[in-house]
Amino acid sequence: MERERISAALAAGAPGGAGLLFPEGGQDEFWRQVNETDDYREAAAEIREEGRRLLGEPILEPTYAQFATFERTGHRLAYEQVYFAKRRRLNTMALLTLLEPGNEACRGALQDIVWSICNEYTWCLPAHLRGAAETDGGLAFAVESPEWSRRERDARIDLFAAETGFALAEISVLTDGALPPLLRSRIEEEVVGRLFKPYLRQGPYFWETAEHNWAAVCAGSVASAALLLLPHSESLTAIVGKALGTMEHYLAGFGADGACLEGIGYWNYGFGYYAYFADLLKQRTKGGIDLFRGDKVRRIAEFQQKAYLDSGTTVNFSDSAGHAYVQIGLSHYLAGLYPGIAVPPDALRAPYADDHCSRWAHALRNVLWFDPALRGADWADGDYYLPDAQWLVGRKTTGRGRFGFAAKAGRNDEPHNHNDIGQFMLTADGETFVCDLGSGEYTAEYFGAGRYGYACNGSQGHSVPVADGRGQTEGARSAARDVAASIGEEADELRLELADAYRAPGLESLRRRLEWRKTELPLLVLEDECRFGDAPGTFAERVVTRLEPVLRDDARVTLQGRAGRRLVIAYDDGELEASAMRHVMRGHDGRDTVWHAVEFASRRPKTAHRVRLEFRFE
Repeated sequence: MERERISAALAAGAPGGAGLLFPEGGQDEFWRQVNETDDYREAAAEIREEGRRLLGEPILEPTYAQFATFERTGHRLAYEQVYFAKRRRLNTMALLTLLEPGNEACRGALQDIVWSICNEYTWCLPAHLRGAAETDGGLAFAVESPEWSRRERDARIDLFAAETGFALAEISVLTDGALPPLLRSRIEEEVVGRLFKPYLRQGPYFWETAEHNWAAVCAGSVASAALLLLPHSESLTAIVGKALGTMEHYLAGFGADGACLEGIGYWNYGFGYYAYFADLLKQRTKGGIDLFRGDKVRRIAEFQQKAYLDSGTTVNFSDSAGHAYVQIGLSHYLAGLYPGIAVPPDALRAPYADDHCSRWAHALRNVLWFDPALRGADWADGDYYLPDAQWLVGRKTTGRGRFGFAAKAGRNDEPHNHNDIGQFMLTADGETFVCDLGSGEYTAEYFGAGRYGYACNGSQGHSVPVADGRGQTEGARSAARDVAASIGEEADELRLELADAYRAPGLESLRRRLEWRKTELPLLVLEDECRFGDAPGTFAERVVTRLEPVLRDDARVTLQGRAGRRLVIAYDDGELEASAMRHVMRGHDGRDTVWHAVEFASRRPKTAHRVRLEFRFE
């Protein structure tokens, strides 16, 4: 968009400040309603409960040893737990100050945590600072670099630095009189020095042209802070102009089907910050610039209702959690914009303390954008094929329960990539029987050369074939071919050729067919046909589950659910030999979790053969 048009729209629009969040005024009345009415009672109680806990604890400051841990070991949690605890404290004390303006304890605690965060050496996470001036041991005033500060030399802006600046800016304009002039000016000084100046004078940062969540979160946060704090000026126009360019790159990362390849968690993150920026820009320009227009944005907004299999059970391909609450504020806001948006039930509302990263923008808008007049329902039955992502998703309710199926083709160079072409999931009554392991603990190695040694990322931790002892490989070359999908009244089907994902010598073809039969007790039929130039040494099907498998004598493997439901896998024991192995992986939260791999190995591998498995719920 031309700079002149941006400048004119900003000049003709509204001033910054709290009026962007309350364009019709009435902020005090809104917080009174949140404080006193039943519609917000549960959400307000969660904030107060967290406030009581935090008021009894001191502010924990991260140590140098914690900061340096990532550089030494590649591990992140020690520093990040303290970092995010401070953001939780900031959010909580700000919200309580808005809810209870006469509460001096909360006001004082808010002032202290604002001061503490403004004093932080960097707002970036150590994991995002390798090679940055912040971790450079050289003197900032060296002859070859005469600047007097590291920030003036080279300041990184990562996800969390951008979020922190956005949060402080928004808290400053909302709480206003609760913060002394020194703290409000300190916020402005730090946001200008850590975000605005680097964004305009340094870079370009890699995320300015990224096609994933970093683009929306970083650019959206910096520009949102500018819309809140800056008067109409060349600087504001320049920041908004740069952010609009980045948003075009972000949207380019989606296909026309609107699917987020990173999964629903990163949809909430990236598209959430896109929406937060778009709303502030729309208010600041009085509708002159509206980023919600267009079919593609609408389809992205509709992705959430296609990414759940039952209640909070998600289609968690990529580094996404198997269970996720919804950001109820974002959901209600989008439902108000687009008629086709399904309103989720309040039972799926993310509790206040659910977000381990403690993102202020989510927390505020889960209150601010919550619409008491909207009453959602659990996800309706439906079948969806997302042709750009090559996902097939189905939800089915019968007299015997609620069932879900998802499968993907795709490629092995996606954002937060897993080597998982041909992967599938099966659920019943909210429990996952055949699963995707989701994400492991984020470390340097997890995003480094060893990424695919982690079971949750490599094909060894996915329900895909093992061809002549080999799993799938990563890269753009490893992509599904000849993908075809169909959705019918009685059955859905996905077909694909996945041989290109393997580097098995002599493998000429490996075709997978998945047929989801929507009977009273649904059945999945898996058929793989492979062709080798020479007979392979081995060929096996792998099925991944978190339930302990039971190998029976009647050519059946049983996965027993918690509530009496079970999934039975039938196979030809004349052709296949079943086995199971227990594994342990380090989950995203740093805790060990158990998973199981069930393998059906060919007894007599041939140059051409066909394997069939049936998955039947009982």
